[in-house]
Amino acid sequence: MKKNMNKTSKNNFITYAMVVVIFAVVQTLSSTGNLSNLLKGLLVPLCVYTIAAVSLNLVVGFSGELSLGHAGFMCVGAYSSALFSNVVGDALPSVPRLILAILIGAAVAGVFGILIGIPVLRLRGDYLAIVTLAFGEIIKNLINVLYVGVDENGIHVATSSAGLNLEAGGKQIMKGALGISGTSTLYKDIKPYLFLIGIILVLITLFVVQNLVHSRSGRAIMSTRDNRIAAESVGINITSYKLLAFTVSAALAGVAGVLYAHNLSMLKVSIFDYNLSIMILVYVVLGGIGNLRGSIIATIILYALPELLRGFSTYRMLIYAIVLIAMMLFNWAPAARNWRSRIVEKIKGTRPKKEAA
Repeated sequence: MKKNMNKTSKNNFITYAMVVVIFAVVQTLSSTGNLSNLLKGLLVPLCVYTIAAVSLNLVVGFSGELSLGHAGFMCVGAYSSALFSNVVGDALPSVPRLILAILIGAAVAGVFGILIGIPVLRLRGDYLAIVTLAFGEIIKNLINVLYVGVDENGIHVATSSAGLNLEAGGKQIMKGALGISGTSTLYKDIKPYLFLIGIILVLITLFVVQNLVHSRSGRAIMSTRDNRIAAESVGINITSYKLLAFTVSAALAGVAGVLYAHNLSMLKVSIFDYNLSIMILVYVVLGGIGNLRGSIIATIILYALPELLRGFSTYRMLIYAIVLIAMMLFNWAPAARNWRSRIVEKIKGTRPKKEAA
């Protein structure tokens, strides 16, 4: 048991170390002037999508359920935190205001995870995917028609700008399809440190997910994935543990949404469509289902690659497609997996096991 715990701690440490090394390399390149403005602009979004991919892996990889509503949870976290930041304004310093915004975004997304998870987690497979996809679209369309303003009488909510009835000196924050503007300007003093904040949030996400997976609850979650009937036969409440994974995943997606909202001067709901959910799912699948380090690497490669290939113009998407196919084969083809196993065994200094005839 102790040996297994040491192995788990070692694997967790390797994951944290990988993130820290990436941060150190990026900071070194940036300080020496070897990092282009294009790549600098990708750093915070990379943290956003890494958090989203790791959190989705908790549901898809460890819980064994297919969810396509991750963009909806990111949307809820982004808008709730941006609304809070704009309502509070300069009444709080930037750092505690951002911390509270992150907690509010995670809490609101987590609550929506519970509300959605209770009815839909009794479904499985394609049915669950369809319902969660519908949730994301419903959330997007609801926020798309909301107008929120604030004045001396408090917060006003309406479905049109004329219905707000703001007093003189009032401020309109949410503007329907036009979204929320000016959130990032409230954090001018910490804007240069937003990538560092993103890395810290990535580490926190990894800490939460890895500790949950290797806990007693995590083992129960994975048992429902491996054999639902056997897990139920030994007294495991399948719905409760799946709801736990779904809620934690939703809350962490809300954190990704908070970071996304506070990195942009203009937040629009149109970005949180089903294409975003599918893109995050692609990162999870190509990185390896249940493989957190793979999710991080896949997100970095697949998000940054289209931008780095812009110089190839016509052949950019062709090269991108070839990389997608190569990653899929590398992760899932039996020959590639056997080759990776032999490499790992050679590195560890153990003799490869002979395959049974």
